[in-house]
Amino acid sequence: MSILDKEYIRQFITNDVKLEKDLNGKELKNFKPVKYRWTHGATDYDLGDGLLIYSIIQLMRYKTCVCLGSGGGYIPRIMTQARLDLHGQGIFEGSIDYNHGDIGVTYLVDAANGVGGKINYEDDKNFFRYQFAPRFIKETTENAYYNYFVKQDVKIDFLHIDAGHSYKDVKNDFKLYSKLLAPNGMISIHDSDENFQKELIITEDEKEYYEFFDGPPKFIKEIGPEWKQFNFFNNGNFPSKPSSTGITLIQRA
Repeated sequence: MSILDKEYIRQFITNDVKLEKDLNGKELKNFKPVKYRWTHGATDYDLGDGLLIYSIIQLMRYKTCVCLGSGGGYIPRIMTQARLDLHGQGIFEGSIDYNHGDIGVTYLVDAANGVGGKINYEDDKNFFRYQFAPRFIKETTENAYYNYFVKQDVKIDFLHIDAGHSYKDVKNDFKLYSKLLAPNGMISIHDSDENFQKELIITEDEKEYYEFFDGPPKFIKEIGPEWKQFNFFNNGNFPSKPSSTGITLIQRA
């Protein structure tokens, strides 16, 4: 599987790659870390909590994946790669058309309005969109819900919530999109580790596009007994190494 190839991970999943030429005209690859990958604990050769998302989609054979908000397209890459690998393993059969064939689809919803973080893939020729071709819906999550997902009667296998990070935004995204969740579907909420936020130190180059948040940690505390919940919080396990800002998995009880 390509996802186990560390060089593949570096070239396609954890970095954006731009081809450039040196003074002698020789073509070189310029690697730039995927925006916000550090919030997932990802480095050049390490998927961080992306490995968890990948494994779930593989294990559960999920086809319809929806990502609400993504600054650099990291989780949508993982979603698409997991489905591609299921096809490569012969589990998903038929057309390999990334997001329009028999292997399912990855939807990415982001209004590109800077709320919760700025995106860098509005151009459809961007490395991420060119390589992984998600169905990009440039709307607020609420507008996309009513104007697209409800009208198209989309049933979601895997939902990742990472858009507006206020308590109101997270609660509303969960309230709306959980109605579309398939019977055996699953939801992940990013940035849910309250302790990570309390101890986080933002570097100067991150201050431009990162803001503190408290919506996800507050919301997961009030999820009712009709839902099963499991938190993946590793803050402090290895203080000197990158650590995920927290992932909470939710499924109907």
